[in-house]
Amino acid sequence: MDRADIKRSKRLAAVLRHRAESIGIELDGHGWVGVDLLLRALGAHGSPMTRQDLDRVVTGNDKQRFEWDLDTDLIRARQGHTVEVDLGLVPVTPPDRLYHGTPLRDVESILTTGLERRGRHHVHLSGDRSTAHRVGARRGDHVVFEVDAARMARDGFTFYRSTNGVWLTDEVPPSYLVQRWSGP
Repeated sequence: MDRADIKRSKRLAAVLRHRAESIGIELDGHGWVGVDLLLRALGAHGSPMTRQDLDRVVTGNDKQRFEWDLDTDLIRARQGHTVEVDLGLVPVTPPDRLYHGTPLRDVESILTTGLERRGRHHVHLSGDRSTAHRVGARRGDHVVFEVDAARMARDGFTFYRSTNGVWLTDEVPPSYLVQRWSGP
């Protein structure tokens, strides 16, 4: 993606995950909004985007943050919301190990309180270390925590997997963080 599409992607994520009202739209109960309505509202609020721009942003996003319902011409963010939406996630059994990349500055807090969802609906976890490294590296020096997901599941924690492969859970207490690797 070029710089302009990265900017569009960030704006789209902000609107579809956190602040739809900032451009005068409302997401339905499952986070969906009509594509034409979204494009008109973005344009009216200083972020013009064509359907071709939107298509590039959605299909070119390496994390596949957005999804289309082509039958009804709707779009939504796949996860990461701070607003109340029902994504229709179904509990699934996780792999034995999951991973979480985070900035170095957050390590001490995580070792004390664990991974918390904060304002989001869930804690986001990766299925492999390399993805977690990429996530953590977005903000510079980072570490990757390994999560004992099998033990968490045995202990009654619920896991979900979004349609783009991100693993989700409500929290990860520090006792389930079994190892960490420093990023480059």
